[in-house]
Amino acid sequence: MRLPAALRARAATGAAAAPAALGSLRGQLLRWLLGPLIVLVLLNAVSVYRNALDAADMAYDRSLLASTRALAERVSVVNGKVVADVPYVALDSFETDTLGRIYYKVTGIRGETVSGYADLPPVPANVPRSQAYPALVRFYHASYHGQAIRIAALLQPVYDDSMRGIALIQVAETLDARRGLSNQILFDTLLWQAGLLVALALLVWFAVRLVLRPLMRLKLAVETRSLSDLSDVDPALVHKEVRPLVAAMNGAMARLQSLIASQRRFIADASHQLRTPLTVLKTQAELALRECEREQHDPERLRAALGEIVRSIAATTDSTVNLANRLLTLARIEHGGEGTALAPVALRDTLRQVALEQAPAAVARNIDLSLEAELDGLVRGHALLLHELVANLLDNALRYTPPGGSVVLRVLAGAAADGGPGRVLLEVEDSGHGIAAAEREKVFAPFYRAAATLERNPGGAGLGLAIVADIAALHGAAIVLADGAGGRGLRVRLLFSALA
Repeated sequence: MRLPAALRARAATGAAAAPAALGSLRGQLLRWLLGPLIVLVLLNAVSVYRNALDAADMAYDRSLLASTRALAERVSVVNGKVVADVPYVALDSFETDTLGRIYYKVTGIRGETVSGYADLPPVPANVPRSQAYPALVRFYHASYHGQAIRIAALLQPVYDDSMRGIALIQVAETLDARRGLSNQILFDTLLWQAGLLVALALLVWFAVRLVLRPLMRLKLAVETRSLSDLSDVDPALVHKEVRPLVAAMNGAMARLQSLIASQRRFIADASHQLRTPLTVLKTQAELALRECEREQHDPERLRAALGEIVRSIAATTDSTVNLANRLLTLARIEHGGEGTALAPVALRDTLRQVALEQAPAAVARNIDLSLEAELDGLVRGHALLLHELVANLLDNALRYTPPGGSVVLRVLAGAAADGGPGRVLLEVEDSGHGIAAAEREKVFAPFYRAAATLERNPGGAGLGLAIVADIAALHGAAIVLADGAGGRGLRVRLLFSALA
């Protein structure tokens, strides 16, 4: 079956975008270490070989120059002519030393051949004089009768009473000995460098294996852990450079442990809160059933029991929906506010919106609801969660303020006592019965309810201030409960970092 073109293109794009596997760390280390080492060893081999060849050439050239000088000492002027008294035995010793064949040529003052091989290649015009020796000598390569040769050409002054001038003495040798020595040098160099390379490869392999051993121990320690073990991994198991990775892994496991704990708490709290109204409803239904089973049941009592069941169902439905919404909000906050955008939020606009939403409830309870905002109060945060924070605070304030009371929403600039400039203060103050000082730290725990609130609102869930505390912590805001104006009621103060 062929996929549509759009799906095929999307699959191809996804496959192309997928990152390639990194492969083995040991393999990469060996490649990155041995690769450059092999290149360096090869470069070193080339350098050693060239240096050895230069040294060999210098030694052979020195020997060739010695032969040329020995021949030059036998060149003289006799009766106005340049002559060379060169017995072959004089060159035989050099031939034995160099293990190559020797050719020579002596050229007179006028360019005439005095002695030797007349067809020996002449000195090229572009050959410079050798700076390695004080003599007027030039070295060059040539070909003679199909053989490669090396020639030393020495300019030798000759003179007597009747004439003076410069004679040219050339001595050539074949390159057999040089090539033999070059091949020997190359073989020795390659053999030595190959041995060095093998030794380095073994050393690098052993070093990489030794260095990666702590990582293998870390791998084994993680693999052998039980599923329920989320404790920290000891950073001392690995090297200093890998410890940030272990720290990040420990942080991830800590967050996972916190997530699992919050899920367990969520399930336990939800089951506890849902079980209570269902138990009450079950008890009322059993009472009604018991009344029906009586031989002379009272219709009025039965009607009253059924009415209680209906009212309980309605109250349970409302409280269950409210509880579910609050539990979901609490779970979303504990997960870091996922699904909400982080953006600049004006606290004054948030307070105004929440006040308009809950104004009907304030009017129904005859409560004076007012907003005091001297600045926009820009902060960076989650708009929906900040709206939920203010809604919970205002709902609590309206719920626990008696008729004829007042509730004030404020946005103020942070005072010196609150951290000075760069801070925004949000306050919700009511004229209700407040919370006892001994219970103010406890009311932020989920499902905890102060004694005063139990009396005035027994159907509450005890999640409002827990949600407020979690949202404040998510935004890095400090929260303080204090007495209201004149020591009456409750003032909730939240201090945010202002957005420039």
